[in-house]
Amino acid sequence: MARAVEVTVDHFSYGTITPVLGYLMAVLGAALGLRCTVRALSEGHGRRKGWLVLGALALGSGIFTMHFIAMMGFTTGGVHLDYDLARAFASLAIAVVVVGAGLLLVGTARRTGPAVLGGGLITGAGIAAMHYVGMTGLVMTAEVRYAPAYVAASVVIAVVAAMLALWCAVAVRGLKAAVGASALLGIAVSGMHYTGMAAMSVHAHALSALDTRAPIETLMPILVVPLLLMLFTGLFVGLDPMASRVPERAGQRN
Repeated sequence: MARAVEVTVDHFSYGTITPVLGYLMAVLGAALGLRCTVRALSEGHGRRKGWLVLGALALGSGIFTMHFIAMMGFTTGGVHLDYDLARAFASLAIAVVVVGAGLLLVGTARRTGPAVLGGGLITGAGIAAMHYVGMTGLVMTAEVRYAPAYVAASVVIAVVAAMLALWCAVAVRGLKAAVGASALLGIAVSGMHYTGMAAMSVHAHALSALDTRAPIETLMPILVVPLLLMLFTGLFVGLDPMASRVPERAGQRN
């Protein structure tokens, strides 16, 4: 058998459109997820879990959406790409469940340092797990290899930024803190994704003469579900009659 040749890959075949749009979607998901987490801290035990579930749906969907928008710009030289939908949606479920566990820890243990650190660790792990499980759904006639150092760096980026974001969200009040926390989580998701992609190399035995990318008609249906979940969460948060009183109530419970 012929020796596999490393294939040239391009992560920005549409220029800055996919990384910028992906980052904005990650920030939107983070803003909704953290907003629900702060809202949960103002509630009693029963309603608190409901808000944390909403937060996990929004944040997990934002992570997932950023990943697949970024993958629209992913091109391999001469290797056909496609996606296994079952694995793609499995990665969405993993993101929601693992991130939900991190938010639940913060939401139940409230503003303690260990809770924020533990929640950040779990949330960061969820971001990384979503990425690498999602990448197993990439179908192509080539072998994918990962550089361990870059993989480790991508996980560290996700965990550290997630810890900082959760600390900003629950320990510092005000619009600036909320915006800063959302921006940090957006950086965590995007930074983790592109560092993880830098860890990746593609090796194939046979190449065609054309650069290929996963078809848009495959990627767009994948994005419909998480976009609807974020829309649902956004409407729920926006219509919450107690939204304007959350900071006051949270302060009274400290």
